[in-house]
Amino acid sequence: MRCDAPPEAASSVGAGHLPGTSSTGRLIGLDLARGLAILGMFAAHVGPEPSVGGPLGWVMEAARGRPAALFALLAGFTLVILTGRPEPRTGRAGRQAVGRVLIRSAILIALGYALIALDTDIDVILAAYGLLFVLALPLYRLRAATLAVIAAAAALVLPQVLYVIRIAVENGNWADAVIAFDPLARITDSDGFVELFITGAYPVVTWLPFIIAGMAVAKLDLGRSGVLSRVAMCGGALAVLGYGGSWLALHLVPGAQAAVNAATDTTAAASAWWSDAVGEDPTAGVPAWLLVAAPHSQTTWSILGNTGVALLILATCLVATDRSAQVRWAASPVIAVGSIALTAYVGQIIAIRVLGVEDLPDSAALPVFICFAVAAMLLALAWTQVFRRGPLEYLLHAATMPARMIK
Repeated sequence: MRCDAPPEAASSVGAGHLPGTSSTGRLIGLDLARGLAILGMFAAHVGPEPSVGGPLGWVMEAARGRPAALFALLAGFTLVILTGRPEPRTGRAGRQAVGRVLIRSAILIALGYALIALDTDIDVILAAYGLLFVLALPLYRLRAATLAVIAAAAALVLPQVLYVIRIAVENGNWADAVIAFDPLARITDSDGFVELFITGAYPVVTWLPFIIAGMAVAKLDLGRSGVLSRVAMCGGALAVLGYGGSWLALHLVPGAQAAVNAATDTTAAASAWWSDAVGEDPTAGVPAWLLVAAPHSQTTWSILGNTGVALLILATCLVATDRSAQVRWAASPVIAVGSIALTAYVGQIIAIRVLGVEDLPDSAALPVFICFAVAAMLLALAWTQVFRRGPLEYLLHAATMPARMIK
């Protein structure tokens, strides 16, 4: 498999060895993590429902929300690569890097809304992904410790802010007035920035901690002995704190589970400390909702738990691809998918729309998921044998070329 790095990625590792890189500079460990995130999204989009039970049901449940969080954390890592790693670019080079990021962000937002226009059942993440790049960009020169503190503070504060604002949206009409004057809402026939920041499936208010955490990891000297082990231990601690803290809170706070069940019209609160079965924020003014850690619940507990899982996966991928040629060979199909992640993500949504697999019976879900995953891996392997970037990655790179004209 061809593993050449794009110029911005290659330059990021020039100052020293980064675990999980090829001899040409491609971030193989990062590609493996991206590939796992993409396949996890496939499982959530076309795979069986977790209600099938057994090991398969557990895997499908694990694929709810957590791959998207991993994808966002890796976006933060990528942002640091684009703006200079190990040292942030300054002067003209820095201004050009900022220009490239802003162009990428605009394209991702436009592409996200184009995919939404296909009218599938998929909650498309790309528009939020592009906006997250813009919001996190001013932080690219900060050190790892500072970024970690900001990510932690954002995880502790912003979910509470979002919860209060969502109640205000539900109980008032001020959001309609904002939407009426929002040019993005008019262009896209959506709720525009209100949806991106507050009411959407991926509100950037509570997804910002993921991208900042990824930036913090990218700032570390990952080639130094013991650093990746500490990243993994931090991930494990955050996962235990997030999911375990939610479990304790739901069991110790009187009436919490009953309140969540009543607000969501389910009986799933007992598993709301890790399962997506409880659904999304009911915006019903139920304080007990802030105690759950369901992957899409937009709570502090969910952010902590999902960040922990993402850090564990990233550290494992970097270590495994660095230390074992056998792992790199065995994982090469997934690595190939991760190296053309944008193309793979967009391709699966188009395929879902064209093939109409959303209307298939539940019994066909597992074969459909397997077909999607195998097709993506085979096509990615074939493409990366010949080409340096994926089709959409080529277009995205070409679109950022005007940034070179920035003085």
